[in-house]
Amino acid sequence: MSDLIETIEDGVATLTFNRPERMNALSTPIMDGLLKGLPRLAGDPAVRVVVLTGAGRAFCAGGDVKSMAEGGEVRSLEEARVHLRSRMEVSRILHELPKPTIAMINGPAAGAGLALALACDLRIASTEARLVTAFVKVGFSGDFGGSYFLTRLAGTAKARELYFTGTPVGADEALRLGIVNCVVAPEHLAAETLNLARSLAQGPQIALGLMKRNLNCAESGGLNELLDMEADHMVRTVRTEDHREAARAFVEKRPPVFVGR
Repeated sequence: MSDLIETIEDGVATLTFNRPERMNALSTPIMDGLLKGLPRLAGDPAVRVVVLTGAGRAFCAGGDVKSMAEGGEVRSLEEARVHLRSRMEVSRILHELPKPTIAMINGPAAGAGLALALACDLRIASTEARLVTAFVKVGFSGDFGGSYFLTRLAGTAKARELYFTGTPVGADEALRLGIVNCVVAPEHLAAETLNLARSLAQGPQIALGLMKRNLNCAESGGLNELLDMEADHMVRTVRTEDHREAARAFVEKRPPVFVGR
């Protein structure tokens, strides 16, 4: 059985970390699957939304600390840096993917696993979810962009607290901090997440992709840069078939049917 399971239905691609016996700790097959699969899904017109989740009781425990303790390939400092940085591209790809991404957090999300959830656009958490940076507990400084995303979601003071102390955050506290968008009972998690994903999948895909670029720019760019980008994207969406369909549907008092053109 693959460490990363991919399914596509109703325009929604679901990628499931599948190492439940190791709390879905990241493996080479998982990382290779994400690095190859996400760009492919980004270019697949049949896929309009991407969902990340975990098999079993965990979302993703992050790096496989047990494997680290067992030792492995010895690389020079520079080789190790280059290798890790290449793996960390997954976070950038998720953040810049021109389609909505959703983390369906079914249980613990730790370290790099938490960072991958934070790299998604939206996070729906089970009441059993626990989020923890975890790095300080194993003497690490952190990777996969978690410090970037957590700072923007929870604010710099809270992000520093959670990194320095490694204190776990429950689902309700994560909701209060703005780290997750919604908390639901475990038995309703899949249905709630997939209902949202299908709803987004029926939306105007060109507009959603450009909207995501605007929002990414708003996180770190200047106002002038954002205004230029918004102006460019607006005049592009005005010329889309989806916009014309939405205008007709508004006049005719019916739901629009978007085609992604």
